[in-house]
Amino acid sequence: MTTQLTPMELELELARMIVESLNLEAIPEHIEPEKPLYRDGLGLDSIDLLELSLVISKKYGFQIKSDDPDVTHIFSSLRALASTIEKRRAK
Repeated sequence: MTTQLTPMELELELARMIVESLNLEAIPEHIEPEKPLYRDGLGLDSIDLLELSLVISKKYGFQIKSDDPDVTHIFSSLRALASTIEKRRAK
């Protein structure tokens, strides 16, 4: 049985996963939960988001597709991404 992460723990886990999987020169603990992930925020581009979607699919058991009506919101910040994962991941 896996233990449920708190929202802050999930955000940190995601920050670490983003930095590692995308080879970013960022410190996961310094990524602000409300800071945008795309473009001017963390600086991710559409290819980065596609790669991130694949990692999320493997780790959390659900897909985020580009035609998802909520895709812009999902990747709007670390906090929004964590919230989506919490709601959609395979139990």
